[in-house]
Amino acid sequence: MLDILLYIVLIIVGFFIFMQLFVWISGLTKRGKKITNIKGELGRQVHSGKKLMVYFYSPTCGACKAMTPMVDRLKKEFKEVFSVNLAKDMDTARVFGVMGTPATVVVENGQIQKFVLGARSEKYLRDMLD
Repeated sequence: MLDILLYIVLIIVGFFIFMQLFVWISGLTKRGKKITNIKGELGRQVHSGKKLMVYFYSPTCGACKAMTPMVDRLKKEFKEVFSVNLAKDMDTARVFGVMGTPATVVVENGQIQKFVLGARSEKYLRDMLD
């Protein structure tokens, strides 16, 4: 009985390690992707070549509910921070390659420089802007 329980725990731990590895590799493969066909103010800023941080969230996501107030504070402080509500704008998420929330993307010169999936601290987000 103890052996079966140990195997189940090892399978669960292995699954979580695999998922973290998948998320990390997914972020690496998006680096360098050219962003095109974005409308509105975000599109103008992306095509200006400036360094931007784009935060993708869903109103029903628990991690997003914790992270959104931090991003809102950063938006007040930095004009280079944008947030995209996936419930209202899935087209923009598709262009960036976002498949889960929360996702934070750093874009510079119209290309993805960094792609991070999952909740992060405010300090981490600030470091992404530097």
